[in-house]
Amino acid sequence: MTLAAPFWLLLLLPLAWLMRRGQKQQTIRLPQAGAADLSVGWKSNLRNRWKWLRWLALAFLILAMARPQIHWIEEKIKADALDIVLSMDISPSMLSKDFEPDRLVVSKQVAADFVEKRPHDRIGLVAFSAEAFTQCPLTIDKKVVKTFINELTVGRLEDGTAIGMGLATAVNRLKESPSKTKIVVLITDGENNAGYIAPMQAAEIAQTLGIRVYTVGIGTEGVVMSPAQRNPDGTYSFAPRYMRFDTQLLEEMASATGGKFYRARSERDLQFIYGEIDRLEKTKIEISTIKRTTDYFHWCIAVAVILLVLEILGAWVFLRSVT
Repeated sequence: MTLAAPFWLLLLLPLAWLMRRGQKQQTIRLPQAGAADLSVGWKSNLRNRWKWLRWLALAFLILAMARPQIHWIEEKIKADALDIVLSMDISPSMLSKDFEPDRLVVSKQVAADFVEKRPHDRIGLVAFSAEAFTQCPLTIDKKVVKTFINELTVGRLEDGTAIGMGLATAVNRLKESPSKTKIVVLITDGENNAGYIAPMQAAEIAQTLGIRVYTVGIGTEGVVMSPAQRNPDGTYSFAPRYMRFDTQLLEEMASATGGKFYRARSERDLQFIYGEIDRLEKTKIEISTIKRTTDYFHWCIAVAVILLVLEILGAWVFLRSVT
């Protein structure tokens, strides 16, 4: 809160009090019986203090003259937002231990951080292994998207890696989008070995629809502790396995759509990749600032009037002395 007029106006209050105190009033004291009793009466004490209401009322009147105000700043944001679909591999190999604790957990954490940094974009989520499904449709509710990312688990679908299906499902979510910029970020750690839509066929469809695809190959090649078989209770047994994936395929998919292929061998690599995509695909934002001012002097005047009315009522009605 600020004051439109100088605050030194409040100095008038102690100045008026000093001037009033300087005025000497001549009084004649007459001895009378019961004087001691009157001097200590509760009404007499209250009457002396009641006079301070007029000074308090004067203070509020002076504060009203200073015009207390609150300044409001309102921002109107016009964003040329993007539509982004994250297509994430949830095949058993995403539980491999070359990431801490595994590839899937790190992928989810970094993806959630990426979503948080895109406040104006619509974001959707697709999951795939041997099949693909939409985990979350396009939405601007980032809390909902992050919740669905955290709920991604291995074992919900048949084992396998259908990269073409993962991309085709994401493209299907974007084909009716009115956004000028449509993007798919596809994360996988394996070779395409399932699905009835070939990866390059899905990439060609994306290119026709003007959808740019960024492919991310996550994981290290070589011997890694990875799921070897699924147990009856749904858990996995781990064993050292030689891991590799088709880097050339992911590069061709990204290149065909005007996107880019990235290789993530560590959590830091993955964070850098998402940061790079965030930098390349910036949302255009226009911010209009509107300043507003609200005056509160009328409240000060109202309080001053109430105090004066109370002071008058007290002096002439409730605390009136009869002599």
